[in-house]
Amino acid sequence: MTHHDQPTALGEILELLAEHGFDGMAQAIGVLLDEVMKRERTHALGAAPYQRSEHRNGYANGFKPKTLHTRMGPVTVRVPQTRGIDFYPSALEKGVRSERALKLAVAEMYVQGVSTRKVAAITEKLCGLEVTSGQVSRAAAALDEELQKWRSRPLGETPYLILDARYEKVRLGGSIVSCAVLVAIGIDPQGRRSILGVSVSMSEAEVHWREFLASLQARGLHGVKMVTSDAHAGLKEALAARLTGVPWQRCQFHLQKNALAYVPKPSMQPEVTAGLRAVFDAPDRSEADRQLDLAVKKYRAVAPRLAEWLEQNVPEGLTIFTLPSGHRRRLRTSNMPERLNEEVSRRTQVAGLFPNEGSALRLVSAVLMEISEDWETGRRYLTMGPG
Repeated sequence: MTHHDQPTALGEILELLAEHGFDGMAQAIGVLLDEVMKRERTHALGAAPYQRSEHRNGYANGFKPKTLHTRMGPVTVRVPQTRGIDFYPSALEKGVRSERALKLAVAEMYVQGVSTRKVAAITEKLCGLEVTSGQVSRAAAALDEELQKWRSRPLGETPYLILDARYEKVRLGGSIVSCAVLVAIGIDPQGRRSILGVSVSMSEAEVHWREFLASLQARGLHGVKMVTSDAHAGLKEALAARLTGVPWQRCQFHLQKNALAYVPKPSMQPEVTAGLRAVFDAPDRSEADRQLDLAVKKYRAVAPRLAEWLEQNVPEGLTIFTLPSGHRRRLRTSNMPERLNEEVSRRTQVAGLFPNEGSALRLVSAVLMEISEDWETGRRYLTMGPG
């Protein structure tokens, strides 16, 4: 039975898209979700419909219609029901937190009177709910409880820690201010990565960083062998206070970008970039130091400010040479959180201006939680061990 369902579903999807184009996308997604959920139910039951099996865990019990409010419009699906076993399709759970958080951010702006007429006009359609302060508060409280459990979950041994900061616009007392969002990514002893935590505050100064690191440690973070990040304000001091003696790797990508600010002529930029690349791509620390010394001597006379900057800052990007060679390429930059930021930005740009810190924390947490779950169940990020 299941064998014949897939081509039938695929044919229906193709027919919808061929007949309606992009207008048929919502319906096509519904058909696809229906098929995915049926397959997931079959797996959970341990048997296909009408199949006799001694390994069966329960029985199919029809379907229940459900309308999903998405940015493509309403998508109606048939949620498979079961008897004798608890079951709810992960296909519906996946992404639902970030969608709820996004809708709540828009709804809060409307309720608090900070939305434009355009936002107010689309709010009810986007949110799929009547926008009243009471309803928004209840929906926010339910989601916040779930996200808080994730943000406060116990942590463990984490050899590699990657830190980053980004900014979101938040309304505060009638003004619009930049709010710092701090993110911690960890790689565990098995080489799997996860997002350890997130914090939102009006500043990313030392106090915020120190409190954020302290909260990670209070949840059980230990065994950190190296921290990778850009040179965010206050971070070095916070690391010295909370992770005393742990080596710090400054992001090589940002070092290259920062160096260009000290190049006196645009025509010199390619050679400076190539020189730094020779330093970072060296096979070992001694060769990296030799290449750096050559660059400093080369620019001492023609670009003294550049030479001084290279001498003082680039060594902070060479800590990576203490690690096994197989780990260096993935830990020498903070590009992983940069790519993470792109996914967060895709959601936060829809909200635009957040009505408060809590709204920003809710949406960012929801997106990061979903990404972290994918990472934790996906392929290992690093092969831990010698080499």
